[in-house]
Amino acid sequence: MLGKNEIKKLADQFQSKLSKIKVCAFDVDGVLTDGTVTYFGGEIGWNRTYSILDGYGMKLLQKSGLKVGVITGGNSLSVDKRFGELLKLDFVFKGSEDKTGAFNELNKQGFKDEEILYMGDELFDIPLLKRAGFAATTKWATYEVFDFVDYIAQREPGKGCAREIIDILRYARGFHLDSFQENLGQ
Repeated sequence: MLGKNEIKKLADQFQSKLSKIKVCAFDVDGVLTDGTVTYFGGEIGWNRTYSILDGYGMKLLQKSGLKVGVITGGNSLSVDKRFGELLKLDFVFKGSEDKTGAFNELNKQGFKDEEILYMGDELFDIPLLKRAGFAATTKWATYEVFDFVDYIAQREPGKGCAREIIDILRYARGFHLDSFQENLGQ
């Protein structure tokens, strides 16, 4: 796990790219989860386990004024509940392995490719990783993905790897503990 000094160093290293980011989009399976899905029957369907670290990090990004959401090939009740109802993310694109339509929709909303951070781990994420202003993946990603990213997270998928990217972005933009401590009642 990276410490504060390593996060600061990475924030400085990627400052020029991260300073342009206005939208953060994350793949679900293999990034926000460890890639495991469990079927609980027709009423519930496929279920996943998510990290609180990643979810809270997404909320911190929203509080800092960034748009945050997911782009996933999956289409399940757990995705709707977690990202739409509980976290109330700005967008949830789901149900298609061709994710370029979701990215194009973000462009139609006025966001340029260089203003979008994307984190994905699979072959069908490569078109978005190639376009993103900042591209990240996990250390468990399909190996071909590594050629198309700016950064490979050290934390495991579904166990805070997205939060690692979020924290690097927060520090690059000056949105860290010192900048919002009053909101924590301190």
